Amino acid sequence: MLRTLILGVGNILLQDEGIGVRVVEHLKEHYTFPEEVQVLDGGTMGLDLLFYLEGIDRLLVIDAVDAHRSPGTIVRLVDGEIPALLGRRLSPHQIGLADLLSVAELRDLTPQHVVLIGVQPDSLETGLELSPTISGQMPSIVDMVLKEVRNWEHSLERRP
Repeated sequence: MLRTLILGVGNILLQDEGIGVRVVEHLKEHYTFPEEVQVLDGGTMGLDLLFYLEGIDRLLVIDAVDAHRSPGTIVRLVDGEIPALLGRRLSPHQIGLADLLSVAELRDLTPQHVVLIGVQPDSLETGLELSPTISGQMPSIVDMVLKEVRNWEHSLERRP
């Protein structure tokens, strides 16, 4: 049985920087996942997340990223495409994510398949709410995550 980790990262105190965490919160509230799928709020834990990669075959990360695109643009990057984008730092936690993937590779913990679903933020001002632009993209981001999980042949159900 292949194990999957859905990991939302970001700082919820900086508006759109918290999109990964907000998506994970939404998933946990509205869906049930099979035992082999873990849905985790990674916040700004950085290298402390290394423990969660042990035994993981597939990693799906949701994050705010600086893709040099219009605010609200969603990008999907796979495996080797990811480190190049993380070189453009949006916030301090992204350094941790890039480091996490590098250390995972050194320790032979890199999942077989890694996907990053990122969104270009509109606002990184202090605040707990997503900007209207990014909030409006939530359904599309959630749909992309669900599609990815289903493509990996995991069953999931919407909560009543």
